[in-house]
Amino acid sequence: MDYASSLLGLLPGGRRTPGLKELLAAVGQYLPPDQVARIEEAAEFGASAHKGQKRLSGEPYIAHPVAAAAILADLHLDADTLIAAILHDVIEDTPTPKDQLAARFGGDVAELVDGVTKLDAIQFKSREEAQAESFRKMLLAMVRDLRVILVKLADRTHNMRTIEAMPLPRRRAVARETLEIYAPIAERLGLYNMKLELEDLGFEALYPHRHEVLARALRKARGNQKEFLKKIDQQLGGALLKSEIQARVETREKHLYSIYKKMLRKRASLAEIVDVYGLRIITDKPDTCYRALGIVHSVFKPMPGRFKDYIAIPRVNGYQSLHTTLFGPNGVPIEAQIRTEDMHRVAESGIAAHWKYKSGGDADSMQQQRTREWLSSLVELQEDGTSEEFLESVKVDLFPDKVYVFTPKGTILRLPSGATVVDFAYAVHTDIGNRCVAAKVDRRLTPLRTVLRNGQTAEIITAKGAMPNPSWVNFVVTAKARNAIRHYLKSLRRTEAIALGQRLINQALGEFRLSLEDVSPEVQQAVLGEFGMKDLDDLYEKIGLGERLAPLVARRLMPAPPVNGGPHAPAPLAIAGTEGLLVSYARCCFPLPHDPVFAFLSAGRGVVIHRERCVNVEDYRKHPEKWLPVSWRPTPDRLFNSEIRIYVVNHTGVLAAVAAAIASTEINIHHVSIEEQEGDASILTFELKVRDRQHLARVMRVTRRMPDVTRVSRTIAAHARTDSSDGEIEGVDEGDDPGPNPERL
Repeated sequence: MDYASSLLGLLPGGRRTPGLKELLAAVGQYLPPDQVARIEEAAEFGASAHKGQKRLSGEPYIAHPVAAAAILADLHLDADTLIAAILHDVIEDTPTPKDQLAARFGGDVAELVDGVTKLDAIQFKSREEAQAESFRKMLLAMVRDLRVILVKLADRTHNMRTIEAMPLPRRRAVARETLEIYAPIAERLGLYNMKLELEDLGFEALYPHRHEVLARALRKARGNQKEFLKKIDQQLGGALLKSEIQARVETREKHLYSIYKKMLRKRASLAEIVDVYGLRIITDKPDTCYRALGIVHSVFKPMPGRFKDYIAIPRVNGYQSLHTTLFGPNGVPIEAQIRTEDMHRVAESGIAAHWKYKSGGDADSMQQQRTREWLSSLVELQEDGTSEEFLESVKVDLFPDKVYVFTPKGTILRLPSGATVVDFAYAVHTDIGNRCVAAKVDRRLTPLRTVLRNGQTAEIITAKGAMPNPSWVNFVVTAKARNAIRHYLKSLRRTEAIALGQRLINQALGEFRLSLEDVSPEVQQAVLGEFGMKDLDDLYEKIGLGERLAPLVARRLMPAPPVNGGPHAPAPLAIAGTEGLLVSYARCCFPLPHDPVFAFLSAGRGVVIHRERCVNVEDYRKHPEKWLPVSWRPTPDRLFNSEIRIYVVNHTGVLAAVAAAIASTEINIHHVSIEEQEGDASILTFELKVRDRQHLARVMRVTRRMPDVTRVSRTIAAHARTDSSDGEIEGVDEGDDPGPNPERL
């Protein structure tokens, strides 16, 4: 059978799909005959494997992978990559095993095809999870071999060219994914032409009406565009020739999707987006670029603040060029790019411009090195969290870098726009971020949440024993920082859970005058097997997190009936405020040292401490198996939150007077709110940082004596309003000021 004839089809609009003859003619221009023969063999194999399968457009299925290979042939990629493109759906859509591909076309081809193959054989909870996991697998395969993503991008490009055959809902989903994921990846790899095509095809498929309206408006607005661009070309070309600078000038119009994004970003109409023209000057050497820049600025005045030097400081994908915006004829802004031939090749073809065949070649280009650094960082991102979280993290990392920040030694770090000092710390090294306590920006101390600007110098101050603050997740913007913080806190939480769980199980066994050492290894293993856990640490963690109850586990571990007549009262768990993530103090009643307290195990949160009189514990009193006896250590080593309500006669300056009185007792005010009452009365609610009950009593005594204060009380019971910080319920009054003995709270 002549498979070449079966590989021809028409694209929507009458365009012809590249067939095998066209592919072989293209690769024959740069590959030796034996490699061309391998590609033809792969096409025959693929056509046979996909025999009888058709695309939604009605054309033979093999037309799609051959067209994808033709896209890569335009980039002059090696034979293995082209063969992998031809066979990229064989494992997924036919019974052909990976081993058969490896035996016939080599291990490299088999690995490339496997890297692109989706995970359809695995059952996922949702389509989103399946897509995210497939994307995770593909990106991690990229770390091993960059050609995986080149095959995938070619696959997506041809799918977008033929997207009109898809049903509308699927078409919009694929187009959105293309704009959010694949076009940014193409840009990150420097594949500029592919990025432009993916963006315009995605824009047309996702918003067909907007695309048509904008395209029609641009066609109408062009008017005498040819004369306009010709005038620019003549003026610049003549000035460069007069200065004996060898260069060629190319004029262009900005592509549709970039104009659309600019309209969205600036909330402007098309009439207000005037810089739709651009020009490119291509020279021989970098120093000539700077000379040409001077000539350009002498012909057309530059716009202030619109010059960028990507030659001295390349973009993260290796792109280099001088960018400037000029006032053109009639004041029309023109974007100009000045670069060398080598820079132009990288800008157009990206990583493919420097591809080295495995049979030889020099070391990786800067483009490949930067790409490999980024791909290696993906390994760190995927080690913790779900596939969906990984996908969102990669989305954040895909958008172009905007901020260039210097280390004290002069090293340049590239960070996304909006990056903070903490992002910078993690960009230097994960350990630096974890131990970060302060920072200097341009030699001045600054808060950690400070957003960095171009050209600043940042210095990180670390401390031994410091750890990430969970609140950092709310303001960091880089995926590396966010995932490192989450991973550290999760590891810390597990360590704390294991330690707490061990204390709880020993306490529970103490009721029967036993310890874990008294339980034989056989019994321990039997209980672990019953609970489906690998080792004792897993068991301790579940107990510490409140997901397993220590008393029930203790009864499972008992080798015999209770000795010496049964259980005795267990020693209470000592608390002091340093228990970290797994011992929390309820914000509905704000327990303090020396308060009578009630503790229970909450699944996923560990031990939660309430005051005994708190109404929120009523439901938990019905579940004695979750109760936990606790006691205060003699000398707590931290400050605790507490809340008091002060009823005052409202007049100018009363809040300041009460706050000053509280501050005089050496107490820090964490938060204050005001509630207006009838008449001239108000309620001031202060959240304070105190050591213990006596410390709080002193505040209440001082404020009660103020002339404008009518009543002071401490928060304890509950309204129906839920506190958003930890799921507890805000309280109302415990009662009036204690009266003659203010120390009794």
